[in-house]
Amino acid sequence: MIQTDILIIGAGPTGLFAVFEAGLLQLKCHLIDALPQPGGQCAEIYPKKPIYDIPGFPEVLAGDLVDNLMKQIEPFQPGFTLGERADTIEKLEDGSFIVTTNKGTQHKAPIVAIAGGLGSFEPRKPLLENLKKYEDNGVSYMVKDPEVYRDKKVVIAGGGDSALDWSIFLADVASEVTLVHRRNEFRGALDSVEKVQQLKNKGKINLITPAEIEGLNGEDKLESVLIRKKTTAIEDITLEVDHFIALFGLSPKLGPIGDWGLEIEKNAIKVDTFDYQTNVPGIYAIGDINTYNGKLKLILCGFHEATLMCQSAYQRIFPDKKYVMKYTTVGGVTGFDGSKKEAPKAVVKAID
Repeated sequence: MIQTDILIIGAGPTGLFAVFEAGLLQLKCHLIDALPQPGGQCAEIYPKKPIYDIPGFPEVLAGDLVDNLMKQIEPFQPGFTLGERADTIEKLEDGSFIVTTNKGTQHKAPIVAIAGGLGSFEPRKPLLENLKKYEDNGVSYMVKDPEVYRDKKVVIAGGGDSALDWSIFLADVASEVTLVHRRNEFRGALDSVEKVQQLKNKGKINLITPAEIEGLNGEDKLESVLIRKKTTAIEDITLEVDHFIALFGLSPKLGPIGDWGLEIEKNAIKVDTFDYQTNVPGIYAIGDINTYNGKLKLILCGFHEATLMCQSAYQRIFPDKKYVMKYTTVGGVTGFDGSKKEAPKAVVKAID
């Protein structure tokens, strides 16, 4: 049985940063994730997608953010159970928990932090008759490697941030990018909408709205799509393509966690914003998987939640100890192997 101080379910950015904050408190962490590598969606779905709202990084690729987080937590030597899903939880008489995965691996900890992002998820697929025929053969629901689309003709469908961001990114990669949305208005960030419009004006993106993909054609692989434009008169457009990327979002599911006796609201776990604890003492939920009034599903918000969660976890584990917070600029960072990144010494210059 694996024993640790804080058992983190989910090894995405929020879960990884929780390891760092726990390490500053000299608390050991172990992470469980159903994916075969750390990083969550950032590593599995869009490692090459740029992120613009991480403090201190005007732009950082999702995969690079994960790499940086992994480097940041190295001194605290976290354990990982990867490729396994947390299935059941049992609360013991001493207040600690045993979490068992779908492969039978058992973990024991006094604190459980659920950082499972959106939980298990499936892409929302368009209702097209022969869609399955072209899946992984011209049709995809996420972008893992943009180089796949190098010098190719690409059609993207969707009206959210992912559709806008990838249209902007692939404009410099693909030979032709066409963005199709069923409305004239987009749900994404205003800045991204403006960039798409600028690229359209420069002839780098074809923008077709209001319109929908009505058909897919091709012998052994996707060769063309049928686009139905809905203006004053319906107009059908057949467009030769190499790839069709349907970006209609993800359909999240909590999976087994939904059966753990936690208070659930709209497929998310309700928490107290004092410390992001659930209705079960000792179980916390941080990141996109939780909900509360004013919740924003942003990575930077998950970092904040992880920080407060770790402070509360320390007090639960050591109720008789008083923790005095020390800034890393003062105390440095001490790893579990004894290594230490010293804080710079103050330099005082005498004035004559």
